[in-house]
Amino acid sequence: MSVVIIGGNERMEQQYKQICKKYRCKAKVFTRMSGNLKTQIGQPDLIILFTSTVAHKMVHCALKEAERYQIRVERSHSSSASALENVLQGCT
Repeated sequence: MSVVIIGGNERMEQQYKQICKKYRCKAKVFTRMSGNLKTQIGQPDLIILFTSTVAHKMVHCALKEAERYQIRVERSHSSSASALENVLQGCT
């Protein structure tokens, strides 16, 4: 399963990837808006939005891509490791 994480803390980026690996998911993490975010998202199985630490422009871009390719979107207000684990437990 491939996962794209939008938002979160930069210093937690590697931890997010390790947690996803534990659940047999391949993860891309975007903590900052890049100019070509739309093309970098690709077509994952799941997009996780950490709503407390993400720019509105990033949310808009991610939701647009999710709608375009019928990608499941999960939102979490917290960007903690346990919040990510809870989302992944519910999805796998």
